[in-house]
Amino acid sequence: MKLLDIQQLSCQFEHTSVLKSLNLELQENEIVCLLGASGCGKTTLLKAIAGLLPIQKGSIFLAGENLQRKAVEERKIGLIFQDYALFPHLNVEDNIQFGLSKLPKAEQQAITQQMLAVVKLQGFEHRFPHELSGGQQQRVAIARALACKPQLLLLDEPFSNIDSQTRYEMIQEIKQILKSQKVPAIFVTHSKEEAFAFADKIAVMDQGKIVQFGTPMALYHSPVNKFVADFLGGTNYLNCQVSDGNVLNSPIGDYHLFPDSEYSVGEYQWLLRPEQLVIKAEPEGQGVVVDKLFLGQFYRYQIAINNVELTAYQTADFALNSAVSVGFKVRELVLF
Repeated sequence: MKLLDIQQLSCQFEHTSVLKSLNLELQENEIVCLLGASGCGKTTLLKAIAGLLPIQKGSIFLAGENLQRKAVEERKIGLIFQDYALFPHLNVEDNIQFGLSKLPKAEQQAITQQMLAVVKLQGFEHRFPHELSGGQQQRVAIARALACKPQLLLLDEPFSNIDSQTRYEMIQEIKQILKSQKVPAIFVTHSKEEAFAFADKIAVMDQGKIVQFGTPMALYHSPVNKFVADFLGGTNYLNCQVSDGNVLNSPIGDYHLFPDSEYSVGEYQWLLRPEQLVIKAEPEGQGVVVDKLFLGQFYRYQIAINNVELTAYQTADFALNSAVSVGFKVRELVLF
């Protein structure tokens, strides 16, 4: 069921358009990522939903209610900033209870204990923010937001201050918390890895517009254009032809298309992800290893073959200047 419905949303700063007739939908209990480079409009969209920025055109509906008719404090939206915005002079308990002041003290205490259990911080009630790790501060911010029972949670770069060694543990933990509490969320990031790990769906943004919206797997394997393809991972583009007989002719071999292929006869560029290439050491191979970089879990190779240079990810160790054969694994055929 649709929870958030944004239609034809436009925002501008001093006559400069930042969001341009943008549309977005969020389903109940869904986590959506706004992904894009700096300046594409991600945080502007987040602030427009929260009511922190005026909009010039369009509509935002949450659970069927028009948010433009509601003040910020009436929108039932939780907002977690990049620096968590905890009050340094308040301990964990008081931070969580900050938005509960209108409730009886006993109810405040009950909600606080419930939230501490949800974020696994029992026993930390009397600690102050400076006595907590970055991950613990983030969990306090989550608890404070959830204590007010929001219909929607907005997170701006929520994992940027978390140590890289524990980041994905935190991503998994926060995702489990939101799912268990049935709180839908929209979060902003410029990291595709965070988007893949945390989001149910991703909205790739560029110059104030959503270029493509869908599941992480769909966007990675079936990008609508080169911008999305390049933003979401490594790419190779091979000039190729689709000829009569549904055959794709390329510099590294031919590929027989399915009879119902959507691609007609003509010139294309074939997208191949580096992990789709298959390299084998062969003295008679037409490819040559011209560069290699060890990245821990795999090597990143540059392979020269038939006047083109390809990037490949492989776990095997090939010597520089060695001869190799190059094949490919096709999951989704993507031609531009």
